[in-house]
Amino acid sequence: MNCLKSISLSFTALMVCGIINAAERPNIVYILCDDLGTGDVQCLSKGKGKIATPNFDRLAKGGMTFTDAHSGSAVCTPTRYGVLTGRYAWRSRLQKSVLWGNSRPLISKGRETAATVLKRAGYNTACIGKWHLGLGWVGEVTDSPMLKGCKVDYSKPLTDSPVSHGFDYFFGISASLDMAPYTWIENFKVTELPTAIKAFHRKGPAGPSFEAVDVLPTITAKAIEYFKQCAPEAKTGKKPFFLYLPYASPHTPIVPTEEWKGKSGLNKYADFVMQTDFCVGQLIESLKELGLLDNTLVVFTSDNGCSPAANVKELVKKGHYPSADYRGYKADIWEGGHRVPFICHWPKRVKAGSTSTWTTCLTDLIASCADLSGEKIPEDAGEDSVSFIPALLSGGDAAPRVAVIHHSIQGKFAIRKGDWKMALCPGSGGWASPKDPQARKQGLPEVQLYNVKDDIAETNNLQAQNPEKVEELTKLLKSYVDRGRSTPGPDLQNDVPVDMYKN
Repeated sequence: MNCLKSISLSFTALMVCGIINAAERPNIVYILCDDLGTGDVQCLSKGKGKIATPNFDRLAKGGMTFTDAHSGSAVCTPTRYGVLTGRYAWRSRLQKSVLWGNSRPLISKGRETAATVLKRAGYNTACIGKWHLGLGWVGEVTDSPMLKGCKVDYSKPLTDSPVSHGFDYFFGISASLDMAPYTWIENFKVTELPTAIKAFHRKGPAGPSFEAVDVLPTITAKAIEYFKQCAPEAKTGKKPFFLYLPYASPHTPIVPTEEWKGKSGLNKYADFVMQTDFCVGQLIESLKELGLLDNTLVVFTSDNGCSPAANVKELVKKGHYPSADYRGYKADIWEGGHRVPFICHWPKRVKAGSTSTWTTCLTDLIASCADLSGEKIPEDAGEDSVSFIPALLSGGDAAPRVAVIHHSIQGKFAIRKGDWKMALCPGSGGWASPKDPQARKQGLPEVQLYNVKDDIAETNNLQAQNPEKVEELTKLLKSYVDRGRSTPGPDLQNDVPVDMYKN
């Protein structure tokens, strides 16, 4: 039996093959950058990147780079939902756009997450950083970005936080750094009442001492503190740890600290990327100094593509392309919206400098955690999660997933199978031109079909010449929607009716 070739390798099978020792389960650090484009990582930029990222590149040099990795959505909240639950967010109530700082929880109580899987397996678990999945604020909450009509009693403990979803500890912010309330939260309480009013792009209640510029270094320092706390048990193998580290950078507000301003020679966004790279380097050095790096799986990725807020036109004029060869940016259905960096560094098990063409999605974390920990996922969980561990441990050689689904900020669908990608909208489905209304005025067809092997820039729509491929992919997408899952198992229900053709 060639156990490395099976897409459904179980933990038991991996142990039989002598690949994983149950006593040497790795620590897991999942670094999720916010709005970092593939082209912003120097080693992934295909020669089109001008930002120095020595620490991102160091991870790639010492580990495996997945060259066909995707976020579940082209924007923040839905991707984060998929990361933790292994379920596409369009199966939930969130059919488009994102949540806000005072939104109610998106993850239902009792739903399995990567954290619950690992906690059950005996891991210490923590979330440090940007949550953006809704919290249990007490009072009248709102999904308005300006918090109009919101009457929250911030002095009262939250009724729902990351600690409600498998994490032993949480320290971070409620949503994006440009969404109020601007205050730190620890477990179920704010650390400082938001009695001031501040504007980090959007105006809202803030802790008097809270400043956006402090967030990146503070999250990094807290993560290092967590490593130190976990090190004694982790080094003996008694209790490994899982740290979910969702950074708020380089998302707006773009606030590099004083020592990083001007470092890139490009613009403030590029400076902020460089500072984020530096912070990742601090994390790696800390793990190394504590004797933890060798048996820690560090996953480095981003929640979607680079945002136009980076001042893309200015960057391109200076020779830097945040999406590298891909079309579009954050929010869009095109590759630049959801094609993300994905690097796995695990010196004890992963070949340095290796690459994998395995198509992976950020929904794949929960199934991968199950493989690494020996825990099983219930049949009604991880509906869209396929473990990337077989590819990781085989040197990149493993059977690919059948297909992956993409989703834009406007809730437009695309599906990719093999070399073919079909999008059910005439334009970007997001912010880039042509937007869907513009595309219709131009007479563009309602379906886009691209051979991404031959046309990674998605410039040649082949839908008219390949009606059979459109029909095949439409049927496959419909089956994934109707079955409530895209993986083997019993049919399940989506939380709400899902319309593939919503205009």
